[in-house]
Amino acid sequence: MAYILLGIVLLPLLGSIINGLLGKKLSKSNVATIASGSIGLSFVLSIIAFIQLQSAENRVINVDYYKWVVSGMLDVPMGFWLDSLSSLYILVITGVGFLIHVYSIGYMHEDDGFSRYFSYLNLFVFFMLMLVLGNSYVTMFVGWEGVGLCSYLLIGFWFKNHAYNDAAKKAFIMNRIGDLGFILGMALLFITYGSLNYADLNKPGAITYTSATTAIALLLFLGATGKSAQIPLYTWLPDAMAGPTPVSALIHAATMVTAGIYMVVRSNAIYSLSETASLVVGIVGGVTALWAAIIATLQFDIKKILAYSTVSQLGLMFLGLGANAYSSSVFHVITHAFFKALLFLGAGSVIHAMGGEQDIRKMGGLSKKIPTTYLTMLIATIAISGIPPFSGFFSKDEILAHVYEYNKGLWALGVIASMLTAFYMFRMLFLTFWGYFRGGSELYKHLHESPSVMTIPLMILAVLSVIGGLLGLPELIGAKNWIGHYLDNVILIKTYLGLSHSIEWMLMGIAVAGAVASIYFAYQLFVINGVLPVEDEAELKWWQKIIYHKFYVDELYDFIIRRPIDFLGKVVDRFFEKMVFNGINDSISSITLFLGEWIRKIHIGNIAYYIMAMTISIIVILSMIK
Repeated sequence: MAYILLGIVLLPLLGSIINGLLGKKLSKSNVATIASGSIGLSFVLSIIAFIQLQSAENRVINVDYYKWVVSGMLDVPMGFWLDSLSSLYILVITGVGFLIHVYSIGYMHEDDGFSRYFSYLNLFVFFMLMLVLGNSYVTMFVGWEGVGLCSYLLIGFWFKNHAYNDAAKKAFIMNRIGDLGFILGMALLFITYGSLNYADLNKPGAITYTSATTAIALLLFLGATGKSAQIPLYTWLPDAMAGPTPVSALIHAATMVTAGIYMVVRSNAIYSLSETASLVVGIVGGVTALWAAIIATLQFDIKKILAYSTVSQLGLMFLGLGANAYSSSVFHVITHAFFKALLFLGAGSVIHAMGGEQDIRKMGGLSKKIPTTYLTMLIATIAISGIPPFSGFFSKDEILAHVYEYNKGLWALGVIASMLTAFYMFRMLFLTFWGYFRGGSELYKHLHESPSVMTIPLMILAVLSVIGGLLGLPELIGAKNWIGHYLDNVILIKTYLGLSHSIEWMLMGIAVAGAVASIYFAYQLFVINGVLPVEDEAELKWWQKIIYHKFYVDELYDFIIRRPIDFLGKVVDRFFEKMVFNGINDSISSITLFLGEWIRKIHIGNIAYYIMAMTISIIVILSMIK
């Protein structure tokens, strides 16, 4: 197993190195084969590891390769930890990641940076695998920082565009804020419990409540808010759409943004002991889910609609985590990976057909021109809206049931956010694929379906978006679902759903009825009545402008953070740097020059003068001694 785990992690790194160093000398087909093949082999090894894990004691395999960080009481090995949670994550990362790599072959085929793109993409997967397979918080942090670096490289992939560079820097810097919380949380965790290794922390009685437990949980959660784009550190994610569309699929579906969910679930023993921290997680998740869903209702960029959808869905997952429904949130991570990857790749197919256009106001009637893309995106849209029997219904319903039992107010936030999700997703679908084409007759003639290398991954993800909910099917009849049972050995303090069957059916009925009503409203508005988004912002009502401008949060951050820092920098530059520091430096240099001039006058090179000066000096010294 040690070699299998090593292969899972190192194969993507090997692909990245080969394409990074030799990519320009290789043909595009060879680059694509190396990149996709390394992830495909990693996926095969992940399946083997998953199968072998089932026969392992307590379904845990811990492999230490060598001593890594040893200092005083701190002893951190370099090794991997395979258990129920990490085994599910590596299957999603490598499986969905492989489909995204294959799709990228067609999407990026004409790009000059083809080999560089695949080198970055492989590196991204490598660091994500390090994050979820590492057997300590320190190893997790290495992967954590690595995916942050790769997100910077991929968001700013087209670096000649300064706006894209700004988006990459924004993602990188905002994540550093969260990372500070993660580092402080790890430090306090070590001080409190004496270790950062899962093997030590998972021992019975190793994690007990102390005065520092809540602080540890909140500091770790600050890291999660950055990586998983929750309030207040969420604004980087919509701007991350600057990168190539397959990158958006990888970030939003299978890798980076799910890292925060993984970290909280991995730390579930800590969160389960702190009601305050759990409540904070639930409130932040619920508010984020609703906040992002509202913003998405008035966006026109197809990728930004999906970006805010991701923020909202992540909020729903954190809402579940706050209710201690850890396995339910992991369940939604998996189903979300299927339909969100499909939505982004489908959006990429639309953009490919539209010659790079992303504004849904210039689309319409595309279902006849790109039918495969339309049908697969329709399936994904139904899934994310929570309509049975598609996958999103099961995972979302399970979260909402646990939240209802935990806190009725937070449940209401989740239900409203889910209704808005159904509305804005079908708004996007209707305006993109139904009605008439609004992009001009010349472009309409050139519309075409994407090549099979792009549509086959869409079809596979469509199937998974339909059947993925089977992992939670037994929950409907009161039995413990498979995924909940499978994660039993990871969730150290377990919570069970105690609702009666009648209440469960009622909650499902409310959720489904709300979604159907929202879809019907969108259908009436955009199909029957033919309402189209306004072209000019001036035509928007005042409250629509607020939503369209994302509640002016970026402008608020600019006003209260960036401008004061810029002002302080100018003050420091003008008064301290130029007047104080430069003044001190100039004074020292002037004094040095003056002394140098004076001393130089003494040293005239006349030996008789030197002898006379020495004689006088000796006489003065002797007279002072007396």
